[in-house]
Amino acid sequence: MKEPSAEPAVTPPASRLPPLPAVLIKNVRLLDPVADTDTTGCLGFRDGRIDYHGPAAPKGARYDETIDGSGLWLMPGAVDLCARMREPGHTQKATMRSESTAALAAGITALCLPPDTRPVIDNTAVVVRVNRIAKAAGGAYVYMLGALTRGLEGDALSEMSALKQAGCVGVGNGLAPVANTLIARRALEYASSLGITVHVVPLDPALANGGCAHEGAVATRLGLPPIPVSAEAVAMRQWISLVEDTGARVHFGRLSSARGVALLESAQARGLPVTADVAAHQLFLTDEDLDGFNAMAHVLPPLRTAQDRDALRAAVRAGSIGAICSDHQPHEADAKINPLPMTEPGISSLETLLPLALRLVHEGVLTPLQAAARLAPGPAAVLGVEAGSLGPGARADLVLVDPALEWQLDPSAMRSRGRNTPFARQNFAGRAVRTWLGAH
Repeated sequence: MKEPSAEPAVTPPASRLPPLPAVLIKNVRLLDPVADTDTTGCLGFRDGRIDYHGPAAPKGARYDETIDGSGLWLMPGAVDLCARMREPGHTQKATMRSESTAALAAGITALCLPPDTRPVIDNTAVVVRVNRIAKAAGGAYVYMLGALTRGLEGDALSEMSALKQAGCVGVGNGLAPVANTLIARRALEYASSLGITVHVVPLDPALANGGCAHEGAVATRLGLPPIPVSAEAVAMRQWISLVEDTGARVHFGRLSSARGVALLESAQARGLPVTADVAAHQLFLTDEDLDGFNAMAHVLPPLRTAQDRDALRAAVRAGSIGAICSDHQPHEADAKINPLPMTEPGISSLETLLPLALRLVHEGVLTPLQAAARLAPGPAAVLGVEAGSLGPGARADLVLVDPALEWQLDPSAMRSRGRNTPFARQNFAGRAVRTWLGAH
């Protein structure tokens, strides 16, 4: 087989390029996390839907293109639970077009936009506007979270019913605090009555106190304002207590600590409807990566210790953390050049989501099937959307992966407008070489 190019090829979305091609992929490793199968065989799709999955090529069926997938993996396209596209409101950093096309090239076929755009996604007019921008941009499919409170100000509930009717797949307050526990409880009661999942980034604002680094030896040595683990743990305990009262579904986004994992697993063991994700960079980096005042490693929640990182990895392997996300936050160069506490947190991470998941496979943390599960059906279940299956009739949101392709991350070659990454110049093994987006 001819070696795939190191530059991923992108098949544009169905809504932008009708009619969709009929494609047959032969001799490929098929990773189907919904069916829990890892086999070698053939898969065909036409009109944006999978129409064949079997050990050998179908007899008599005609396809527009046939691909020899020897040595490659075919898996469902990734569903990213948190990606800031910077539009509307911050187009000096990136645009919907630049980021959604970068996502598709990187094997991400759907992503979820947090509500902290400008204006905030707290009314149906903004939902319609964002949908219009996303449709015109092309690239990966964009889902949205609506605001939990009006303007994300924390003191008055949003019109969740209208937001759900407009197409929001959940609600949340981003990193903005909710004023008090009574409002949080009323929000959960309202969301529960509508069957909406509430997305929570557990970070107590008083304990976080404007900090930028994990409270530990590194922050002390560098003189950086700290964020204790208790900022995550206290917030999680509060929301879990309210889930016990209301029965509402809560998804904890971007866990960062071993204590957070323990609280999550305790709640799940008691049958509470709580789920969680982790950002891919939290599974590799620690607070030691801030040495030298490395602003590229300034993220919220902060990078914590190696013990925390290992606990997060174990939870991803066990499935208590059911999704890995990018937590994509592209920035212009000026956002990372000030003294570290004054820099803007976040990593441009669409293009490292799949490669870092593959690194977990190469390191023996996850099996290929587990990696596929944490990237597609796990996050899709949180959003309540169709994704993650290779079965006949499923939507053909697919990524063809070369797991052995060696490459180096060159920020200047990134498709995202954001070049802010602590993984610059690192070597990777494995990436997407072809992506398809099915009929939505």
